[in-house]
Amino acid sequence: MAYRMIQVGCGGFGAAWCSQFLPPNVKDGLIQPVAAVDLNPEALKNAQQHLGLPLEKCYADVRQAMDENEADFCTIVVPPAHHEEIVDAALAHGLNILSEKPIADTLEGSCRIAEKVRVAGVKMGVTMSHRFRQDITTLRSEVQSRKYGALDYLVCRFTCDCRKYGSWGAFRHEIADALMIEGSVHHLDLLVDMTAGTCDTIFATTWNPSWGEFKGDSQGLVVLQMGNGTRAFYEGAKTNAGQLNCWGDEYVRAECEGATLILNRQALVALDHETEKRGTRGPEDGRPIPLLQQPKWANAWLVEKFVKWLDGGPPMETNLEANLQSVALVFAAIESSRTGQPIKVQEFLADTWRKVRGGTV
Repeated sequence: MAYRMIQVGCGGFGAAWCSQFLPPNVKDGLIQPVAAVDLNPEALKNAQQHLGLPLEKCYADVRQAMDENEADFCTIVVPPAHHEEIVDAALAHGLNILSEKPIADTLEGSCRIAEKVRVAGVKMGVTMSHRFRQDITTLRSEVQSRKYGALDYLVCRFTCDCRKYGSWGAFRHEIADALMIEGSVHHLDLLVDMTAGTCDTIFATTWNPSWGEFKGDSQGLVVLQMGNGTRAFYEGAKTNAGQLNCWGDEYVRAECEGATLILNRQALVALDHETEKRGTRGPEDGRPIPLLQQPKWANAWLVEKFVKWLDGGPPMETNLEANLQSVALVFAAIESSRTGQPIKVQEFLADTWRKVRGGTV
């Protein structure tokens, strides 16, 4: 059965949804686009070109699109500050929802959305695409196989040169905490997921150098401790001079009992404790690990996972309730940077839930 869907957001990253992520699932008979929505008429051309939608099925008003087209779910690929209003429209029409990260631009908003979705009884997933990339999936599989023994700690580096206004999408240069909300949300998520646990404590410092054309913080350093004792360190930067490890080319190192696993620019190697020669032991001496192979990765794979969930399968890993952990990481890190104190993530999330259910936010 092909599930009928409405694409909300066709410009910016929405263009990639139209051209790259949705077509493989249309081809496989999993989804059928019935309408598209964007405020920019030029962006709607992406839906016409890549999804085959006629002009009359392309809208500027999301509620009109939902009023005039029978659908099973909608996507949300618009800036985070507008997610809740799209969710409200979808719930008013009984639609399931697949949204880009983060759930919302605040933790309070994310919890409100989760409560609304729970009450409505629909399904909502979030596309944490980086966790489901080919290289990250391979590294996670190696770490969690336990073939190298216990995982001690993780290091992730994400460094880009997007200091000039508009180089990372103009809206990101306008929002507060751009690095955390629009970038680190992926990296903190994949680090915690790799430990197969939840984050207990997070300590962060974020800032914006004088040469960064951002209104909010664009650089950050974060330390995480998981409930199972595993630790992680994260370096994130959007205003560096060099792009050492920008999108899709991140550096992730897993220190395990029996090996150091290094993922750098989509190449994965292992430095084995027992078999590697002593002396020079840099990444160039590592044993290459081939990446896993399958037809779909990242968002295209997540669309398929969402459809299988709609079909009665198990919830996708990044379902709304589970993904609240990812959003809590981001806003706990922001709170830590503002207060200069470590934050207990689970308590921070629970406190926010109490405020939302008490109607105070």
